[in-house]
Amino acid sequence: MKKYIMLLLIIAVGCSPQKKGEKSGSAMQAIDDATITTLMGSITADMPGADTRLLEKGIRHAASLWRQEDGTAAEFSDFVKNNYIADPAKRKQVFLKISNFLESLSGNFNEIVIDLRKNLDEATGEIDDVDRMFGTYSPGSHLSDDFYTNKIAFYIALNYPYYTLAEKEELGPSWTREEWAMARLGDMFVSRVPAEISQAAGLASGNAEMYISEYNICMGKLRTDDGRQLFPDDMVLLSHWNLRDEIKSNYAEGEKGTEKQDMIYKVMERIIRQEIPKVVINNPEYEWAPFSNKVTKDGKPAEAEPEPDTRYEHVLNIFKAHLAADPYNPEMNTAILRKFSAEMEISQEEIEVLFDSYLRSPELAKLGKLISERLGRELKPYDIWYDGFKARNSYPEDKLTAKTSALYPNPDAFKADMPEMLKKLGWSSDRAKYLADKIVVDPARGSGHAWGAGMRGAKSHLRTRISEKGMDYKGYNIAVHEFGHNVEQTISLYDVDYYTMSGVPNTAVTEALAFVFQHRDLFLLGIKENDPEAEKVEILDAAWSLMEIMGVGMTEMLVWKWLYENPGATAAQLKEKTIDIAAETWNKYYAPVFGVQDSPVLAIYSHTIDVPLYLPNYSYGHIVQFQIENYLKDKKLASEVDRMFSQGRLSPQQWMMGAVGSKISAEPILESLREVLD
Repeated sequence: MKKYIMLLLIIAVGCSPQKKGEKSGSAMQAIDDATITTLMGSITADMPGADTRLLEKGIRHAASLWRQEDGTAAEFSDFVKNNYIADPAKRKQVFLKISNFLESLSGNFNEIVIDLRKNLDEATGEIDDVDRMFGTYSPGSHLSDDFYTNKIAFYIALNYPYYTLAEKEELGPSWTREEWAMARLGDMFVSRVPAEISQAAGLASGNAEMYISEYNICMGKLRTDDGRQLFPDDMVLLSHWNLRDEIKSNYAEGEKGTEKQDMIYKVMERIIRQEIPKVVINNPEYEWAPFSNKVTKDGKPAEAEPEPDTRYEHVLNIFKAHLAADPYNPEMNTAILRKFSAEMEISQEEIEVLFDSYLRSPELAKLGKLISERLGRELKPYDIWYDGFKARNSYPEDKLTAKTSALYPNPDAFKADMPEMLKKLGWSSDRAKYLADKIVVDPARGSGHAWGAGMRGAKSHLRTRISEKGMDYKGYNIAVHEFGHNVEQTISLYDVDYYTMSGVPNTAVTEALAFVFQHRDLFLLGIKENDPEAEKVEILDAAWSLMEIMGVGMTEMLVWKWLYENPGATAAQLKEKTIDIAAETWNKYYAPVFGVQDSPVLAIYSHTIDVPLYLPNYSYGHIVQFQIENYLKDKKLASEVDRMFSQGRLSPQQWMMGAVGSKISAEPILESLREVLD
């Protein structure tokens, strides 16, 4: 996962004070149409050469943000007359100044956040309450408030107005880079959310992240109902990522592996249903038999209450924080709209149609039958993570871990090897050093993540989990994924022409490059795949993986729709509905493939708890990745990656047109799948 805190995003959410008894949202707007019409006439008379279309757009956008506490209508008119920039050359000069100011603010706030969260994100020892207090504090939460008070927000809104997604799609193809950069500046002020609401949202998310980062299962303490131990004493796996990866790693072990997988799946079910005994979470003092759900300590039965509905309480807390912000976002008045139309720049409805069309594809049932034949048994729900199409299954997990732990005994060793990894991928020595020098590697408390820099001169952070025995293969695989994020973060910051264009269109695009890197993890270890059928097998793997991640994304979208329909729901009600939706989604799309009904497994993903509505980015990223991989087949990866990601933050469809010459679609992967199956 990519963690990327940018001031631009903080401001885009917006903060402002709300006086007691004051109405929220668009009802607080203090400027009427008559004032806007009068202003238009006055300014065009004084500045006959002004672009009237841009002028009206700027006035209306600034007016939509003006509140009674900002001044009277007459004061608004004076502000517009005194601050509107009609001269294009002057407008560009001021734009460049604003860009420099914002880069300084964004970058330095980002560094503060990284520093305050150090003990939460990195393996620095015991976490005290004061670590949580500082780590969940948002130092930039009042900045937008200040920008409205000192009128910077209105200055930007007036001269660099906001363009909707539809407008960007219509006008963007003919825009210059400078016009795109100014439009991205206009994205910064679209709403005004009180600082205390933004702070509450940060606190809810921070608490959920901590809950997930400490949700470890002591695998050596799990027991079959007849008392057998299946996993090593010291194996501790984070839910859900490490549990999922352990399922993947056991496909090469035959019946023994299946027994382990069955047990892990039962653990997942207990977590989803909140039937897991609370005392066994991140606690090696108890033995737990997941099938019978019995707990013992030192061989004697122990009383063990199930975990309360903590998992779903965190989701509710985050939902309520978003709900409180909705009235202050008149154009994007739900978290769903903000996540998709604003952040991903594709509507939730489009995503749902895209997912539905893919998940209904008859080719998936054929693919499921092929997997069943390869396994020599009927499919089980956890086979959504079937990993047998990957070359790595030819190599035992322990041998891969022996190699990675020897290469990377600590984060410094991984950092030192990054230039060589980049050179293997095709970058020159100088370019590899240039990119690697802008990335630091830290020991992660959780499974790992990437956190980008916010200004040129700062460095991206790769957080990876490494035990005292060195980096195991699972950790290495995740680290390579995060390395891809860091490379994107570096190119799209340092090599983009305008700061407001830095970054990528949405997280799906950065996930795409992370997947491109992760896909080459064995290659980076010097393990070559000599199978002439490798390309076909990779297509089968990509198609199956896409099916898996689309289902969890679809489940989460439906859960959040239900939350908006039932804002007063309790954690217990949310739990039951989440399980129902997961089972319904399973029955609709997966039961025809697996022959199994009512599995709740689509609700296990940890991101549904700590980073809600993030999961659809993965599916979107897989689709983008497949298109990029197809494009890269006969080209040099390094130079093409440099070219693609230096485009910066165009809209997703226009970015893809520039990157590979076609828009985003799942049809290419389905077409390839049909060819392989036929």
